[in-house]
Amino acid sequence: MANTYKNAMFDLTATTKTSVYTCPANTTALIKTIQVTNIDSGNQELESFVTDSSNSNAEHEIAHVTIASKTVDNIAKGTIVLEAGDVLKLQAATANKIAGIISLVEIDF
Repeated sequence: MANTYKNAMFDLTATTKTSVYTCPANTTALIKTIQVTNIDSGNQELESFVTDSSNSNAEHEIAHVTIASKTVDNIAKGTIVLEAGDVLKLQAATANKIAGIISLVEIDF
């Protein structure tokens, strides 16, 4: 069993749900932070979702936040556990205003 620390950077260039991380097969991922930056001069809304591959790909909203102008926030308020095949998605209300980085550890088994 190996632990691999990773990051996944993203730039939300559309207003549709965007897959920003998919947990690989035979792996559990522990997401520690989802750091988001509002690069615009106005407030921006952001939603995050997880698709649960072990539950018929049911999708669950895990956060809905408003990020103030020119600020950074961590929308993961605790560790988020993803199983193999689970997908983390983000959706911005306005394109090209939100960017960020996800910090995580993958545990292979």
